[in-house]
Amino acid sequence: MTERITKSMAKNIYYGGGTFALLIFIALSFDTVHQIPKRSNQVNMTPSVVEGKRIWEQNDCVGCHTLIGEGAYYAPELMNVFQRRGGSDVTAFKAYMQGWMAAQPLSTPNRRKMPQFNLTPKQVDNLSDFLIWTSKVNANDWPPTIEG
Repeated sequence: MTERITKSMAKNIYYGGGTFALLIFIALSFDTVHQIPKRSNQVNMTPSVVEGKRIWEQNDCVGCHTLIGEGAYYAPELMNVFQRRGGSDVTAFKAYMQGWMAAQPLSTPNRRKMPQFNLTPKQVDNLSDFLIWTSKVNANDWPPTIEG
C-alpha cells in the first residue's frame, strides 16, 4: 500500500522546513553576534594597532601572507608570529621585527624573497603591535601548528 504525497502535504513540508531553517539561521546569527566581542580582542585595540593594520593593508601583506587563515598561501601565516619569533615577549618581538624588516630582501638560496618596504622604525613597531594584537584573538586554535 503506497501513500502519495498530496499537494497540501508537500506545501506544508516546504513551508515548515523553510521556516525551521530560517529560525536556525536567525538563532546562529544571533549567537555569532554575541560571541564576537568575547573573541575579537577588541578591548585591546589601540591607535598603534589600527595604524599597524593600515600599514598591513597599504603594503598588501595579505597578497603573500595569511592572517587567521585569510590571504595568500605564498608566505607564512602570521597570526602566531608573535609566539613563534618573539616567544610572547613584546620587546623581543619588536626587536626581531625591526631587524627582519631592515634585512629584506634576504639573499638566502631557495627562499622566496620578501620585498623591502622601507618602513620607518615607528611603522614597524605599529605593524608589530598589530601582529601582537592579532595573536590574542580567539580563533579556535588557528593555526593548527606553531609554524603556521
